[in-house]
Amino acid sequence: MGDWLEKHRGYVVITLGYAIVLAGVLFLRSPRSDETPIEIHAPSAVPTATVAPIRVHVSGAVHAPGVYSLPAGSRVQEALEAAGGVAEEADLDRINLAGWANDGQKIHVPAHGESSSPAESQAGSSASGSAWAENVNINTASAEELDSLPGIGPAYAERIIRYRQEQGPFESIDQIMEVRGIGQVCFEDIKDRICIR
Repeated sequence: MGDWLEKHRGYVVITLGYAIVLAGVLFLRSPRSDETPIEIHAPSAVPTATVAPIRVHVSGAVHAPGVYSLPAGSRVQEALEAAGGVAEEADLDRINLAGWANDGQKIHVPAHGESSSPAESQAGSSASGSAWAENVNINTASAEELDSLPGIGPAYAERIIRYRQEQGPFESIDQIMEVRGIGQVCFEDIKDRICIR
């Protein structure tokens, strides 16, 4: 037996080496009783940014004038419905029912024969077609559209676009003051001409 081992020692060493390697592989692949299997769960839904509701002041020829909360992206028509609908004397030809309702805006429904209030016309806070047409959506506007706002040049327009790309959509119009270089004075100049829709 000793002669046989001496003669075939190389084969015995190789066979033992393979046996040890095989045992090691089997040991590593077998589940251990003291380990808890790791479960990986795919997220059920991708979190989305929630947009805060807007608040509008509805006045004039409506059944229930007041301040109302509406979902972001609401139209003037929805604001009037929240105020109980329009009264019989409402002059609907002077307002844009399809216009966007903006946070902090006053929507005045004039009665037939009522003249426009100078304060409302200057502030752009009425729901007239011209006031709504000038609004620039700061969440979707191009650099050229933003540049058309008073005090916003090409540099600030690019900063606004960069801000919304990095931080997500604006949730209120006054959030634009978080853009570097746009302060209270600039905001006062543009607040009646911007919206978040």
